[in-house]
Amino acid sequence: MTPEILARIATARAARDLSDLARQFFATTARPSSPTERIRSARELRELVNQLVDLTVLAEAFGGATWEEISTALSRQDPGTVAREFAADIAEWGGQSEEDLQLGAAGHEALDEWWARHREDLDPEVSTPVADLLNRH
Repeated sequence: MTPEILARIATARAARDLSDLARQFFATTARPSSPTERIRSARELRELVNQLVDLTVLAEAFGGATWEEISTALSRQDPGTVAREFAADIAEWGGQSEEDLQLGAAGHEALDEWWARHREDLDPEVSTPVADLLNRH
């Protein structure tokens, strides 16, 4: 297990959570609720999107992407600033022991099970994306 793989598993978890929350938000379209409740729900979705982006940045950084590439993808101009913003997370994730990495990945099988239940015809034709990630490394 590597920090890159764990970050990719965490990214998959965040994508699953975002998908589930988006479906819940969608289902409340016709339900009477206050503007405050709807806005808070939408903000919760945005917070999950931001978390997904941050985890993706970590995974790509651990995977070897340069800060120039990452900054361009984020539409940011200064790679040094972006690298400094993520420095603490890189140090924390990169400093984990093998045991901690394994613990962080525990339960990853549930992600593939979730994918199998929610996969639609237009989705990529892969049956076990997380297991495939683990088998690739």
